[in-house]
Amino acid sequence: MLGPFWSDMGQAQAFSVSQPPAILTKWRMVAMIGDLNLQQCKKYRIEQPDGVWNKAGVEYRFSHYQDVPRCIDILQSATHLMLYRLARSDLATMYLYEARRLRLPVLYDIDDPLFSVAAYAGYGNMDLLDPSLKAHFLAQAPLYLDVLNSCDVTSFSTPGLRDHAGTLSPRPGFVRRNFADQESLDAGQRAMVAAADEKAARAGVLLALASGSLGHEADFNVIAPQVEAYLVASPQRRLLILGHFRTDLLPKAIQSQIETQAFTGYEAYLGHLARADAAIMPLADDLFNRCKSGVRVIDAASVGVPSLVGTVGDMAALVVPDKTGFVAKTNADWATALDNLAREPGLAAHMGRSARADLEAQWSARLTQPVIDPALVDWVKS
Repeated sequence: MLGPFWSDMGQAQAFSVSQPPAILTKWRMVAMIGDLNLQQCKKYRIEQPDGVWNKAGVEYRFSHYQDVPRCIDILQSATHLMLYRLARSDLATMYLYEARRLRLPVLYDIDDPLFSVAAYAGYGNMDLLDPSLKAHFLAQAPLYLDVLNSCDVTSFSTPGLRDHAGTLSPRPGFVRRNFADQESLDAGQRAMVAAADEKAARAGVLLALASGSLGHEADFNVIAPQVEAYLVASPQRRLLILGHFRTDLLPKAIQSQIETQAFTGYEAYLGHLARADAAIMPLADDLFNRCKSGVRVIDAASVGVPSLVGTVGDMAALVVPDKTGFVAKTNADWATALDNLAREPGLAAHMGRSARADLEAQWSARLTQPVIDPALVDWVKS
């Protein structure tokens, strides 16, 4: 690791740099070091920022935290360090130490309350999984908070996550929401074209439910009675479940109207999602879910599909009620929204077009709200 190098620098009395690189030059280069193992997280929190920082005239480079040579290399030419989703470890400590040696300001970025014992303790989805997994996350939470509190400032994917972190950390917090990058918009357009003929010929409404991780049966249960009533009212109504889901837990009355697609790559996922007329996105009301972002709304809008969301988490912030989708505050609202889709031919398609237009206009790469707190841009450029 860096121990021998640090020792040599210390003996040569050249351990610390004279001035922070950000003061020596107006040029800016952000080095992002993070956990790149989760593909969706890598897309939205690691790869996407390049689109934002490029608009600000800031160079941006990233590395998996386990790729030590690359991490050290990008640190040497950086003016700022950002750490994503890292818990305390020998590597995280080494990167922080090197950043301090180089006098780099350090930001911690995260998109789930991995640092929160309270969030995991009350997370209903975890109750459907192996108890040892929940115990693991509870034990890891303080390790994430330790690294977060070792940084100068923090950034979060939602206001809810920022506010919850504020109960555990005194560090200043910014919001940098996930957004639709050009790659996603282009992939979404291709998926819309490929699905157009099937959607035009189809009778009835196809709902989609995307599940990118285990345990989302607990979220679906929030509206299971409303969805069951909706489906049994007509055999032409179907539910497409994408990703991880135990369909054996669904009501027997709707089993014949369920279609499933296994967890897959992003573009293939968009291809399946584009076939739907509308996407349903229920979340159980718990602390963990209140921190959730609107990435599923982004995915659906990118393929011209309107979203039906609740008020838990940040998804409602991405929906213009009754224009690009529906925001349901009560169980009755969910039933009404589903009813409206069934009773008004063409409504879903019209809302889907509006959702896509709003995504391009409001939720693509930019240096302003709702995507990024301008104060975060100022923090890097000042």
